[in-house]
Amino acid sequence: MPQLVHLHQVLLAAETFENDRPVIYTMEEIKEATNNFDDTRKIGEGGYGCVYFAIIGEVKVAIKNMRSTRTKEFFAELKVLCKIHHNNVVELLGYASGSEHLCLVYEFVQNGSLNDHLHDPLLKGRQPLSWTARAQIALDTARGIEYIHDHTKKRYVHRDIKTSNILLDEGLRAKVADFGLARLVERSNEEDIVATRVVGTPGYIPPESVRELQMTAKGDVYAFGVVIGELITGQRAIVRDNREPKRMKSLVSVLLEVFQDNDPEIALEAKIDGNLKGSYPMEEVYKMGEIARWCSSEDPVNRPEMHEIVQSLSQILMYSIEWEASLGGKSEVFSGLFSGR
Repeated sequence: MPQLVHLHQVLLAAETFENDRPVIYTMEEIKEATNNFDDTRKIGEGGYGCVYFAIIGEVKVAIKNMRSTRTKEFFAELKVLCKIHHNNVVELLGYASGSEHLCLVYEFVQNGSLNDHLHDPLLKGRQPLSWTARAQIALDTARGIEYIHDHTKKRYVHRDIKTSNILLDEGLRAKVADFGLARLVERSNEEDIVATRVVGTPGYIPPESVRELQMTAKGDVYAFGVVIGELITGQRAIVRDNREPKRMKSLVSVLLEVFQDNDPEIALEAKIDGNLKGSYPMEEVYKMGEIARWCSSEDPVNRPEMHEIVQSLSQILMYSIEWEASLGGKSEVFSGLFSGR
């Protein structure tokens, strides 16, 4: 069987995607739009291939050019994204297939990934995120994940939630991206779903996925807890151990130490991202830290559902906006970003 899936096979597959069919582009249109996949147009790269900035018609788009061996991931994204339409999920506009390439065409999300804004932002030409922007990003991301868990006809598990798969638009509103590992799980008996291998990114993979190859929505909750930890601390999912510089440890273990401390609030304050320059409402930061800890519980049964997280983060954001307004623009790291939707 040939390695590559040709256009007529893609068209046949598309017949099963109900009515939400994306646009089918020709490879000529894709090559013209990317200047034949010119390196100067490249805006991202991963295990799946490369992402290019392009303009088709008058629309700015991001084109993911999949490696030929990754056809399974291509169809995973195609099937999921055709059925998902939500403000906090990156929209699939169309796809193209040729003898050498498989391409997905997405809406272009201007401000790159959350990863770029959190980790060494100034080196990447980004301004550090304010506390309120971080609270908004946490809520947006939670809403995107809640949507795929609870509000689509069938329940999906993303399986690769991480800061590099959360994209920010011009108003720094967040959208969940990269559904290449997404799987459908039944709403009942989902604990019985077993993966054939460990998937995801080190630092974000829940313990049950490593031990038992279990694949449930609670795995996404765990990974989201790590993302919240990154929003608070500015640290990566895997960090260097201060006591033993040659060893690495997970951000989850750092959070666990914080909440086992005699005074967890002081312990957490010592870990808050220095890029915030001391400008944050400690009470709300602490509440968000508690959510991160709750999400990253060892036992998946003890983790919250996404709708509970959305509820808690909505309150944190509301109080954070009130706190920022009370500063009257005097903060060094001031967001001034809220245009609302």
